[in-house]
Amino acid sequence: MSKDSSFDIVSKVDFSEVTNAITQTMKEISTRYDFKGSKSEVTLDKEELVLISDDEYKMEQLKDVLLSKLIKRGVPIKNLNYGKLEKASGGTVRQRVKLVQGIDKENAKKINTIIKNSGLKVKSQVQEDQIRVSGKSRDDLQKIISLVREADLSIDVQFVNYR
Repeated sequence: MSKDSSFDIVSKVDFSEVTNAITQTMKEISTRYDFKGSKSEVTLDKEELVLISDDEYKMEQLKDVLLSKLIKRGVPIKNLNYGKLEKASGGTVRQRVKLVQGIDKENAKKINTIIKNSGLKVKSQVQEDQIRVSGKSRDDLQKIISLVREADLSIDVQFVNYR
């Protein structure tokens, strides 16, 4: 009898890479001419990015710089959940960006539906904020990985603990 193989589907953000991207963003906007004399900054507050800038135009520029740095560092930008633009002190604008960790119920249902509709002999179970998929055939598990990768999910997923 062959042993079951399994893997976990997770959605995680590497906060050390986010911190590095913030540092690079701050370094770039300190040298850019269009940000000269600007009060623009990006900070990390627990699991939330706080963007502050002079006006909406500069906020968009700040977001562009930050996104390019996050992409270069391999941080999934699908996991960024933008809040609304709000007025801050000193005539500036602030925007909070939540970093989504884990798979929520809605996406877990979508993933489980994809797995069940595949017709492959695998089992999936939701464990808090991740999904464990197990089956006898490693080929079936590889097919599940490719199906989930192709799916249109609102978060970025990674596949870990493949054994």
